[in-house]
Amino acid sequence: MATRLQTAALMAQTASDPMQQLLEQGYCIVPNALPAETIKALDADLAQDFADTPFCRGGFYGERTRRFGRLLARSANAAELVMHPKILAIADQVLAPWCDCIQLNLTQAISLHPGALPQLPHRDQDMWRGAIGETEYLVNVMWPFTPYRELNGTTLIWPHSHGAKALEPNPDSTPIAVELDPGNALVFLGSTLHGAGGNRSFTIRRGAIVSYCLGWLKPYENQWLAYPPETARHFQPELAALVGYRQHRPNLGNYEGQCPSVLLRDKPTHPLGAVDALRPDQQALMEAHVAEQRDRG
Repeated sequence: MATRLQTAALMAQTASDPMQQLLEQGYCIVPNALPAETIKALDADLAQDFADTPFCRGGFYGERTRRFGRLLARSANAAELVMHPKILAIADQVLAPWCDCIQLNLTQAISLHPGALPQLPHRDQDMWRGAIGETEYLVNVMWPFTPYRELNGTTLIWPHSHGAKALEPNPDSTPIAVELDPGNALVFLGSTLHGAGGNRSFTIRRGAIVSYCLGWLKPYENQWLAYPPETARHFQPELAALVGYRQHRPNLGNYEGQCPSVLLRDKPTHPLGAVDALRPDQQALMEAHVAEQRDRG
């Protein structure tokens, strides 16, 4: 397991080029990504939700763990995590080769209580039954609300277990217990093997995970139910788009053939006509086809 000195060295290394570290090792740390005060305020906003939410059922979620989603509807401070410019840029760059635009996959608060067992090591990309070894499906971000330490069950990461290594039955690296303080962010790929450690302490480890995925996938959290139009219309346009109120070209996720953002204004009182939403290459192909047909006519 990594020591605090090793974690500090990693933070220093990735501060200059987190993208390189993420692509080479499958994870990176963004130090001082947000002020600790912002994280503290979010933790306070969610305190009652942590208290009211029952423990999970099932070995994967953890029977000494509490989890709940819809953080954007529970606290205005959650948008600071979701819309973090540097992390959004990283997610965009990682996922851009395989989609027209990215989307929010989930926001989930987690409290790991004393006695929690280590989680089954897993790769989040396995939610989808697509080809593995080349495509990256999502980018995860762990935001600690309390100090994350090896003793209280911080996230375990298997370095170099991502990408094509996901095709191998067993990782050729040992896990690193990534130690974090509030304000730091742990970023890792959906193809990276990871899992929560066991909580052997007498304190509760709290934090949140935010993840972004390819815009054409079905996300973990049903965003249109989590944030229906009456909720999402109060979001900034960029945030509303990220949670699903935009089309993924060509024409995916539309409402009556138009961008679902029409629902964030007054509900249409008349029938809508479908409008093309094509990628530039498809638009050019379509225009050439239409021009050819008209010439023939």
